[in-house]
Amino acid sequence: MQIRRADDDDWQEVARVFIAARGAMAYLPKLHSDADTRLFIHRVVRRSAVWLAVRGDALLGFAALEPGWLHHLYVDPAAQNAGAGSALLEKAKAELPGGFSLWTFQANLGARRFYERHGLKETRRTNGADNEEGLPDILYEWKRHAGDAH
Repeated sequence: MQIRRADDDDWQEVARVFIAARGAMAYLPKLHSDADTRLFIHRVVRRSAVWLAVRGDALLGFAALEPGWLHHLYVDPAAQNAGAGSALLEKAKAELPGGFSLWTFQANLGARRFYERHGLKETRRTNGADNEEGLPDILYEWKRHAGDAH
């Protein structure tokens, strides 16, 4: 597996992973068409520092970073639990050494366990009134501590 920076030609595969990963989340309402979602992801790839986990020509997952934020970390459902998410999170820590925050849904127990296992701390919970899905969410934060290897 390799981690590399996305370029504008990668957006369609990034959109495919985003749609597949969110589609596997049974609790998540589908609010946008796939076409609208693809346009959104195209903007994300142009605006953000997007890092890809790839094996050969296959995109396993991606992470979208902006200063202080990990906005998206998604792994293709067929590639989950095989290290891509961990590698992308480590890349986020390396790229944002001053720390970062991210949101995840309270119902996303797998993501919550993953982030907590990797040293992120819950800092706030909401009832979901401020996200478009209307689902309760959690704000997580990562800050480098003295002695961290990354």
